[in-house]
Amino acid sequence: QVQLVESGGGLVQAGGSLRLSCAASGIAFSRYAMAWYRQAPGKQRELVAVIMGGGKTNYEDSVKGRFTISRDNAKNTMYLQMNSLKPEETAVYYCYAAGLGPGYYYWGQGTQVILSS
Repeated sequence: QVQLVESGGGLVQAGGSLRLSCAASGIAFSRYAMAWYRQAPGKQRELVAVIMGGGKTNYEDSVKGRFTISRDNAKNTMYLQMNSLKPEETAVYYCYAAGLGPGYYYWGQGTQVILSS
């Protein structure tokens, strides 16, 4: 059974930092591209950052230079370090895993991040 479990969300002041984690089980983690998405109230879910199995990364433009995505394949865990957070980044942050072939994709349950101004 595949599980993606996010943690690390919470309430933080604007300008602050948070580190999210996503612990994966039931998949060959190192073979999966991993990503963070977020969904703000009343908005569509959007891609924040992605990291390939070998470590190549890509970021949504608004988070470049402030967020860092990383992974530890030995621990089957992905991270998102978020710095200089903005009030509009209040959202539920989701972990996403994508393997090769159709049907090999999974979502976590999400972790809430709330920014106070």
